[in-house]
Amino acid sequence: MILYFLGISIGLVVLFKFIPVPFTPLMFIRSVENIGTDNKVTWKHDWVSIDEISIHIQKAVIASEDGKFTAHNGFDVKAIEKAYKDNKKGKRIKGGSTISQQTAKNVFLWQGRSYVRKGLEAYFTVLIEFIWGKERIMEVYLNSIEMGNGVYGIESASQHWFNKSAKNLTKSEAAAIAAILPNPRKFKAKNGSNYIERRKKAIQRQMNLYANPQYKKEKK
Repeated sequence: MILYFLGISIGLVVLFKFIPVPFTPLMFIRSVENIGTDNKVTWKHDWVSIDEISIHIQKAVIASEDGKFTAHNGFDVKAIEKAYKDNKKGKRIKGGSTISQQTAKNVFLWQGRSYVRKGLEAYFTVLIEFIWGKERIMEVYLNSIEMGNGVYGIESASQHWFNKSAKNLTKSEAAAIAAILPNPRKFKAKNGSNYIERRKKAIQRQMNLYANPQYKKEKK
């Protein structure tokens, strides 16, 4: 069973290095959740290559989700330690997950906080860091995460929130989308609450501190 698991898991990671991820477990779960409710069962997911994604949204998610993304090997030890101490003190529960960890969870696993899932998340994080590399991780992350109710991936989110392609997002629009990621089904990237506006401005300030991610290939 262990050999089967290793073969299938490694095979999937290698496969998704070269082909788009067609759907994620969360997409299926959300669809099932909406059955029998007043919410429409929607599924907007349009894959685009990283060369067709604005550098602004790449910088925005790094600024909001994982400031050390291009430097770490998949895990931000200091962020994990801080999250553990804060949670132990009874503060609002939050994680120290990197973009790599979030990508591993979104593509291969289910939602939850069990030790089994976290262990599998660490395993897949190591695999994608080794096999995919940072540029592919960012490409898959931006094409798979939830960015609205029934909206998955940056191309669908760009069309949904701003009626434009992901490659044409401005710095302000990119920051607005990144600002809703803690709860994209509750918050709005356009005409959002005061809380989202404050987050957006903070993300924009942080974006100004970053150069373009080093994994990004220069266009001729």
